[in-house]
This record gives sequence, C-alpha cells and structure tokens, in this order.
Amino acid sequence: MTSVIILEGRPLTIITVTAPAGRLSLTQRRCLAETLTDAVLEPEIGQHVPAARMGFQVHFRELSADCMAIGGQLLSDQDTPRDIITVRIAVMNAAWPAEVRAEVIRNVLARLAEACGMQMPAPTWWVNFEIIDEGSWGSRGGVLSILQLLETGVFTPERIKAIRAAIQPPA
Repeated sequence: MTSVIILEGRPLTIITVTAPAGRLSLTQRRCLAETLTDAVLEPEIGQHVPAARMGFQVHFRELSADCMAIGGQLLSDQDTPRDIITVRIAVMNAAWPAEVRAEVIRNVLARLAEACGMQMPAPTWWVNFEIIDEGSWGSRGGVLSILQLLETGVFTPERIKAIRAAIQPPA
C-alpha cells in the first residue's frame, strides 16, 4: 500500500483521448480508462501492478464536428464524416527506446479498437507519444523527477536500472 500513497497525486503518465462529441459512449470511456492505463503501465514500470494505476490519468476530450477537420474539411461539412480519434501519451523522461514506445502505441491502438468493437484501428486514429524532459514535470507544488519514484516498489529492478542509465548516464 505504500506505493499508492507515494504515487497518489504524482502522475507518471497522462493519456488524452480526443474524439468527436458522442463518438465514445460512457461504457467505452469506462473501459478505456482502465485498458489504456494498463496499455502503458506495464511497459513503463516493467510489470503489472494495480497500485501503480494511481500514477496514471486518462482524459477524454470531446470536440464538436465543426471543431475537427481531416483532409482540410471540417467533419461537419463532410457528407460522411471520418472516424477521427487522437491519443496523446505524455510520459516522464525515462528509458523509452523505440521498441518500448512502439509497444505502447500498438497496445493503445489495440485497446481502443477493442473498446470500439472493431477488429482493427481506423486509419484515421493517431497516437502521439511525448516524452517530457527531466525537470519539466510538476506535481504537489514542485518539480518531479522519475528518479524520485523509483523507490516506490512498483518498478522492476530491470526498469530501475534502465531508467537510471537513461537519466543519469555514466560520467
């Protein structure tokens, strides 16, 4: 339980899903709140630890059809509006090699497709993976470092080693 207290109010990751108003039902958002968290959680900390969910936030943004465009045309002006969904994943700087970022992106697209009852994600769904530089993440009235969170007990020894190497390269 110590991990929950330490991580509470200190997000490791913020996932923002933007879609046309009404595209995602309440049931789908409930499902995605959990499954998108888990899609990023395991690669980020190296294992599935439900207590670590406290460090993750999922935000759903709905935009009206006249506030979204694809192909240079507002959705409200299209005869058959395209299925646009974007997901922005903001993570603290850590060990994020290309293969881990790719795993997270594939996980997120798969969970989104499942929640929407689709076999494959739509080609108009996009995921942006953003790494926030060390010293550029704040919580609880101060600047937060991933290094402060490594002692919470949720990260595997392998992830701790990789993160320390990425943040504090040998001199």
